[in-house]
Amino acid sequence: MTDRPTPAAHVPTPGGDPTLPELVMAWGRGWARCRGTPAPTAVPGGFRVEVGRPGHRVRYVLNRHDAAILDDLGRRLTAPGTWIKAMGSSAELRGALPPHWTMAPVNHLMSAPFGEGVVTPPAPYAVRIDTTGGAVVATVVDSTGSPAASGRLGPAGSYGVVDQVETTPAHRRRGLGTVVMRALADHGARHGLHTGILVATDDGRSLYESLGWTTRSTVAAAFLPEN
Repeated sequence: MTDRPTPAAHVPTPGGDPTLPELVMAWGRGWARCRGTPAPTAVPGGFRVEVGRPGHRVRYVLNRHDAAILDDLGRRLTAPGTWIKAMGSSAELRGALPPHWTMAPVNHLMSAPFGEGVVTPPAPYAVRIDTTGGAVVATVVDSTGSPAASGRLGPAGSYGVVDQVETTPAHRRRGLGTVVMRALADHGARHGLHTGILVATDDGRSLYESLGWTTRSTVAAAFLPEN
């Protein structure tokens, strides 16, 4: 599976830990593949992506807190459904934007090395991997073949972006989210992806930390509501 070209592409730091800008740009590319949106385009300090959903039409993501860029975006962007995300705290973002922007909950940019490993779900579940679309989809199915948990992996160069990891309510608290994460990491490692990236909610962060993921930055967000 080849990665889609984008002017926002970055090459990993040779022989070292990837920098925060590299992770943010790779996350944007892999997230776009997972969600089926156009590839992101570069803007000063980060990228822009056409999300195209009600309430979330377009997204700007900055790889660092830059008060000057945020001030310019906050005053220039007026279309409802526009989002701005920036690495840094909500207080910093709130202080850089005009008051008519609405703040959203903080998320967490995380990364982890991918490695191969046997994935054995608890009985009676099984794991299926689908690579026919733009993203890799790992699905845990129950004894009837019905989906119980799933997640997506979007390749971005040597990075793999994990997204939309979900377990259906009837199958929670059985470790199926962990099975999905390990299945995606194993598949990524077997296909040349060395570093995983994701953006977690506060609730999801503890699960990912227990699996060896490291928080690289908080991700503050604000948006212009659609009425």
